[in-house]
Amino acid sequence: MNWEQLLSLKRFGDTNKRLRKEQDETRLGFEVDYDRVIFSSEFRSLQDKTQVIPLSKTDFVHTRLTHSLEVSVVGRSLGRKVGQKILEKHPHLQNIHGYLPNDFGAIVASAALAHDIGNPPFGHSGEKAIGEFFISGEGQHYKEELTASQYQDLCDFEGNANGFKIVTQSRAGREGGLRLSYATLGAFTKYPKASLPKKPTKHIADKKYGFFQTEKDSFKDVAEELGLITRGDANSLSYSRHPLAFLVEAADDICYTIIDFEDGINLGLIEEEYALEYLINLVRNSINTNKYHKLTNTKDRVSYLRALAINTLINEAVTIFMENEEAILNGQFSISLLDKSKYEAQINDIIKLSIDKVYQSKDVVDKEIAGYQILNSLLNTYSKAVNNTFLGKATNYDKLIMKGLPSTLDFNTDSLYVRLLNVCHYVSLMSDSQAIIEYRKIKGFSL
Repeated sequence: MNWEQLLSLKRFGDTNKRLRKEQDETRLGFEVDYDRVIFSSEFRSLQDKTQVIPLSKTDFVHTRLTHSLEVSVVGRSLGRKVGQKILEKHPHLQNIHGYLPNDFGAIVASAALAHDIGNPPFGHSGEKAIGEFFISGEGQHYKEELTASQYQDLCDFEGNANGFKIVTQSRAGREGGLRLSYATLGAFTKYPKASLPKKPTKHIADKKYGFFQTEKDSFKDVAEELGLITRGDANSLSYSRHPLAFLVEAADDICYTIIDFEDGINLGLIEEEYALEYLINLVRNSINTNKYHKLTNTKDRVSYLRALAINTLINEAVTIFMENEEAILNGQFSISLLDKSKYEAQINDIIKLSIDKVYQSKDVVDKEIAGYQILNSLLNTYSKAVNNTFLGKATNYDKLIMKGLPSTLDFNTDSLYVRLLNVCHYVSLMSDSQAIIEYRKIKGFSL
């Protein structure tokens, strides 16, 4: 792969290329990507979607929206730092094509801002709940009418693929979706493959999948424009990652490792003495002990250590990226950047404590159980109404349900797969609170 192609300013839906030297510096194309994501309704709904603690009423626990904003800030720093080093190593990118370090920062920040835009309500348990509806719930009887790839898309409903659908799908008045640049779309896609074959290798790009069958041609177009390297056999659609996708992943890894840990401390789920010890182990080489000892409360101490930890891991990720740039461009780098970090042991210690004390806390588990029931009920009700209507068997109840479904999604297509995927997509767009409201309505609790 080469950077000239990878930094494509072409927008989804364009027929012509866009040149960096022709860009308006006050309204740079990659920065437009950021604006389009942040003003989208799908992004706004993240303010009421679970990051770790479902339906938290405290003012300091992160939602998907605050998490996404923080990941974008870290991503921007990663992108700018890497961009500066890339331009020093490949000066023609700046001298001939006009690229600047901030271009890299804007691409990574935009992709990072959108990285969770496709996540359903109730966090990652929401993805699992949608999948289990088709694996072991009422949705399993659709299996015989779907292709293997279509059924796998539903059984492993993936927020990353749903996100690609959101930012690229066309509808009346919104052709080309958000019309993001191809560079940003490439950096956004951490798993540039279809749902099958499932985890064919241990390569990080094969861990999940990045697009549904409905968007496979769209992603193929993006991959070819960017010059992504094809992977797998002739029967699979799989590519090497866009190099900047490693930075988007690193930004996400840094934030959820450190900031989810911080949430656990502030909620009292992780004892301060253990927490501070774990963070100090990560930043021991950069801590100002005089400044630290002047801090008189837990929140300020954790905040100080969090800032140091994030800065430490940003610099570490930049170093690892540049040391492995050639392998990354050749599609031969097969792990996440932080998996190669000298701080891997400290990171793993923090994550393990977060899993034990936060992710598996009673409050989280109880609300995830409720989320399963809510999403299962919504999927069952909507899929029956949609398919009964298509088959001309709609009950009066089905007709009432159909009146509440959006006209922007096609529920009357001949394709059963598309009908079911659009039901899942509709449910995925709901916030946590909206899903609860719809569930209560269906169950008759709202009267």
